[in-house]
Amino acid sequence: MPIKIIEGLPVKTRLEAENVFTIDASRAMTQDIRPLRIVILNLMPKKEETELHLLRLLGNTPLQVDIEFLYTETHKSKNTPTSHLQKFYRTLDEIKDERFDGMIITGAPVEKLDFNQVDYIEELEEILKWSETHVFSRFFICWGAQFALNYYYDFDKITLPSKLFGIFKYKNILPSHPLMRGFDDQFEVPQSRHTRMDFSTLDQHPDLKVLSVHPDFGPDILSTSDSRDLYIFGHLEYERDTLRTEYERDVEKGLDTGMPHNYFPDDDSNNPPYFNWKSHGHLLFNNWLNETYQNTYYDLNDLGK
Repeated sequence: MPIKIIEGLPVKTRLEAENVFTIDASRAMTQDIRPLRIVILNLMPKKEETELHLLRLLGNTPLQVDIEFLYTETHKSKNTPTSHLQKFYRTLDEIKDERFDGMIITGAPVEKLDFNQVDYIEELEEILKWSETHVFSRFFICWGAQFALNYYYDFDKITLPSKLFGIFKYKNILPSHPLMRGFDDQFEVPQSRHTRMDFSTLDQHPDLKVLSVHPDFGPDILSTSDSRDLYIFGHLEYERDTLRTEYERDVEKGLDTGMPHNYFPDDDSNNPPYFNWKSHGHLLFNNWLNETYQNTYYDLNDLGK
């Protein structure tokens, strides 16, 4: 089944070229089914790039998924035209009376800041509070996961001595969990961050389940005990060249960023990188959508009651 997106969204052409099926709102209105409603709070600076990453994974499912994009009014984007946001995105005020089966909150390039230094943090807290009664299941990625874990459980964010950057092998420690269905015992995950959570207490919390772990860098995928909230610190949504683009950008800026670990064959940036996390990205998003579909309310108006 296709994903329903706003008509005219520029990344639609790329999705169709990859055989990711999309459907415009006008045609979706003729379908006699109950689609999943997913809202994506896109905090990344290059909105269209992140749209493509997420829609590619959300479109690989037998379910029809209706997508809405959300942005923060209190932050002015420097990399995405205001016209794009006004045409294809909505604000909390515009959707506050609506309900959704699922919500995705992306990462953001603000991890070196304390949470209270982020200029849109109060609006983000308002969005989280709203989602508690208007969204059934939530999926937090990278900084979005760090913020949510701090907001709900008061876990600290710790600055790493150097950027965690590259492809790292994680162990699946709870293969029976429905969100890890189909995962190998070990799988590789792209990482690109300067911080981590204090995992000395993270895996001891009774409301959380650690699903995957690295021997040096700790947990990566977690869920709440009821599986309604999913957290990942890595980036299984990244495409083949995302880390290459980040590496070249940092080099151009003169930043002290090492070559991404285990990414370029023979550590030669002239070699095209292997795409060896793609299948697990699809698995995680499909598992999340399936769990949401199996457990969400048929009538979303029952949310919050």
